[in-house]
Amino acid sequence: MALLHVNYFSNVLGMCMNMDVILPQQTKGQIGMEGAVNSTSYPTLYLLHGMSDDHTIWQRRTSIERYVSDMGIAVVMPTVHLGWYTDMVHGRKYWTFISEELPAICRSFFPNLSDKREETFAAGLSMGGYGALKLGLRAGDTFGAVASLSGAVDIATFFDSYTNDSLFFDIFGSKERATGSDDDLFALADKLARSGKPLPKLYMWCGTEDPLYADNAKLRDSLRTLGYDLTYEESAGNHSWTYWDEKIQTVLRWLPLGK
Repeated sequence: MALLHVNYFSNVLGMCMNMDVILPQQTKGQIGMEGAVNSTSYPTLYLLHGMSDDHTIWQRRTSIERYVSDMGIAVVMPTVHLGWYTDMVHGRKYWTFISEELPAICRSFFPNLSDKREETFAAGLSMGGYGALKLGLRAGDTFGAVASLSGAVDIATFFDSYTNDSLFFDIFGSKERATGSDDDLFALADKLARSGKPLPKLYMWCGTEDPLYADNAKLRDSLRTLGYDLTYEESAGNHSWTYWDEKIQTVLRWLPLGK
């Protein structure tokens, strides 16, 4: 594998940004692992961080480079700050950045990245789980399969939990404005299901001791009612890397590669 640290400028955000990128490389003689390149066009996983983190976190808390070494896929790990993968009411357009600009930038920098919907994926934890599901439900022309680990899937919950925190008001405006909007995963899922457009493959996991468990179970039930191709798993666990390190490996096995 090749690991690249990329500093670049975002026209949408008007600032310099960072991302780490893992690219397939055919290798021999590496101690404990071998790299593989399965085609000239690489399926790509956009791997998203949570609220307290940045583009480095998946490498610092997991062995993601080792996990994908023989899969022949690229992994893009961007920084999205505390933007909640959303065009903020008072702030930057992080949704436009993550859903439109970033894939275009990555494909221009790395022409071997696949531009096929069925070979473009997203996954994330907590806030990043929200972002990944949002990419599948709102940018389905680009992302064919998405996965959420302990996702912060119900933004109404966060307005109720952070009533004295201006962050969510700067991002979403108000609970009333956000509910039912294109930033509401429940509303997005219903809207897409009724549109007749192709539905993404979805994966969700949440620990039963996680404070976000009830929200994840609620979204699970809604997605099943709407007829989504959802793989849902739960097990004992809380909101911690002990479980996300294990479950990202499950996500990698779940990805519809070569199908």
